[in-house]
Amino acid sequence: MGIKLLVRGPFACFSRPEMKVERMSYPALTPSAARGILEAILYKPQFRWKIRRIHVLNPIKFIGLRRNEVQGKISTSKVKQWMKRKGIPSPLFADAMGRDQGGEGIGRTQRNTVALKDVAYVIEADAWVRPEIKETPRKYYECFQRRVNRGQCFSQPVLGCREFVGYFESAPEHFETISDTRNLGLMLYDVFDLDKQSDGYAKPFITLFSPEMENGVIEVEDYVSVKKRHIAGGYDA
Repeated sequence: MGIKLLVRGPFACFSRPEMKVERMSYPALTPSAARGILEAILYKPQFRWKIRRIHVLNPIKFIGLRRNEVQGKISTSKVKQWMKRKGIPSPLFADAMGRDQGGEGIGRTQRNTVALKDVAYVIEADAWVRPEIKETPRKYYECFQRRVNRGQCFSQPVLGCREFVGYFESAPEHFETISDTRNLGLMLYDVFDLDKQSDGYAKPFITLFSPEMENGVIEVEDYVSVKKRHIAGGYDA
């Protein structure tokens, strides 16, 4: 059965992890980003989304952007203090220079981003229900579809970066993909071990794969085979 979701937006950036300073986007949506979009609409620890196909509807176009970013971040210890009502939270200003009273770097810096422009994708996915859960995937498909029809989401889906908003709707019965066939090279599959979860949280485990895009359609390899290849030493991740 499965689900199909159309997601689009004016900009997207699915950052390549090897670019540590300047952001460079993959040419298409990654499986982990697609999973994040679906989980923003419906997430429950009883199941996880398995991405099957990604359909690229718009021509791949890149655009260069320069943005102001903050070098530092608020420390975890400060956040814990605020949660215990110890102290008053101080704001983090993007245009501040130098360091704050705690000695943390908060200076503004300019970074370049090579992003995608005018993107549109159809995501095909199945719900994999955990073996200990005695439920059928149909329940989650129907719940997901109801939420999509109403425009409901737990958080606004994003296309890679939080400032690049993704707008979603039910995929039409018939749609056209781009006539582009290419090897997308080594692409990030996911940053978590999708087979291991405790209390709803998965453990970090980076996986990579080499997808082929044929006439705008990316067949996503099953996570089980990707994980086995990494464990066997197929990729150094």
